[in-house]
Amino acid sequence: MSFISPMPNQQFLWDVFQRVDKDRSGAISADELQQALSNGTWTPFNPETVRLMIGMFDKSDPATGMFDKKQIGTVSFEEFGALWKYVTDWENCFRSFDRDNSGNIDRNELKTALINFGYRLSDQIIDMLIRKYDRAGHGTIYFDDFIQCCIVLHTLTSAFRRLDTDLDGVITIHYEQFLGMVFNLKI
Repeated sequence: MSFISPMPNQQFLWDVFQRVDKDRSGAISADELQQALSNGTWTPFNPETVRLMIGMFDKSDPATGMFDKKQIGTVSFEEFGALWKYVTDWENCFRSFDRDNSGNIDRNELKTALINFGYRLSDQIIDMLIRKYDRAGHGTIYFDDFIQCCIVLHTLTSAFRRLDTDLDGVITIHYEQFLGMVFNLKI
């Protein structure tokens, strides 16, 4: 399934939701979403990227008791609409930076994308991101891995900025503060 279209009407979304909800539970699990998504390579969508996206859009809240235990880690139809738009926006973003239309993002395209997102990272960090998110070992990043890379980078940057009160790009923290910061992140 491809997510290439403007925000569709509710009936269209409902039809897609029903096709993806294979077990007819009324919610889409990570496994169901992974099978429905396409990364353009005929390989399964990265399960870690799917888990991150489900976590972002699953509004179940075990802390308040406002959830159905069977539905934790899933998205409802209402949440699916927001997830659909999110993936569509990422696909459009990905295509805009895939200058050679290869279906993946190379090092220079990733650097251009990150600069456009406001990041000023060294070539060493760009190379490290390519190595980290290049599952095929070709020096490129597929669509699903691009989403994951950007989510993780954004999440880590946000956590850093909360502690960088003077906005100088430097923080001083104790080791346990660092561990607490990293392990409390939803990545």
